[in-house]
Amino acid sequence: MPDAKPCCSVPSSADLPEADRVFLEQAEALPPAPPGIRAELRSNLVSVPGGIFEMGARKSRFPDDRDSPRRKVRVSGFLLSPTTVTNAEFGRFVAATGYRTVAEQEGWTYVFHSLLEDPARHPDHPPGLSWWRKVDGASWAAPTGPGSGLDGIEDHPVVHIAWYDALAYAHWGGLRLPREAEWERAARGGQARMKFPWGNALIPPEGFAMNTWQGRFPDENTGDDGYVATAPVTAYRPNGYGLFNMCGNVWEWVADRFGPLPEPGRLPARDPTGAETGLARVQRGGSYLCHESYCDRYHVHSRTRNDPDSTTGNCGFRVAADL
Repeated sequence: MPDAKPCCSVPSSADLPEADRVFLEQAEALPPAPPGIRAELRSNLVSVPGGIFEMGARKSRFPDDRDSPRRKVRVSGFLLSPTTVTNAEFGRFVAATGYRTVAEQEGWTYVFHSLLEDPARHPDHPPGLSWWRKVDGASWAAPTGPGSGLDGIEDHPVVHIAWYDALAYAHWGGLRLPREAEWERAARGGQARMKFPWGNALIPPEGFAMNTWQGRFPDENTGDDGYVATAPVTAYRPNGYGLFNMCGNVWEWVADRFGPLPEPGRLPARDPTGAETGLARVQRGGSYLCHESYCDRYHVHSRTRNDPDSTTGNCGFRVAADL
């Protein structure tokens, strides 16, 4: 993947399927936001200090995630949004540009079954994943399908967002998506060799610190952590860098193509940018659907992947910028 600037690394349109090529061209063709809005968006970012840290896990919970062993990485200082982009913020972007997301253009996206009034009306699902239902008319603005809306969740993370949609927002704002190494550096909040931004305990002594699945997945979510779906982007305590919900709540797209983490070596890798080939993009942080019995990926080192045109009700993004 080329290291394009200033927004983030993007694939060559020649490497993409035709439909994806259209999505990429639409994202790149958006006119930039007015200078005042771009300055405002940048001013909301917080500084993450550069330095060397240990990226990855000692041992992978899911070997296919390729998140082990630990390796030293050097990251330059950068700016990152303290929260994922909210419904209100994405709504302002759409109002200003007329942008239509991938889910809106394709006419459907995946909604978690227990959030639907009648899951039986939406029988289509991916093989082996009956809890994800294909819902016609669902989108970022109608998260559970036609008739739903954003009243009362304006400060929740925007979801049903494809990688191309996140790229479009970043491009409009004069920003970029964080690189994967930057994201993990930020998520750790200055801590070393810890599973979570606050330490190693799933639930610290002071109480729940993130929004994940409580109960028996996929049929019973008790909501003991306060939420059964998304939570406000500033729910729970921030980490040591002032960043909220780096674990749980929603998966977050980053710039990198999916591949192995930088090779462990005598010298730390410097500002790695991910795999050079491949279509799938990296997602980080886990979501409100993560549970130890199924998707135990709510740690600072956890990663997964998805195609850049994929959209679900548990994935959003945050934005970054160079210092």
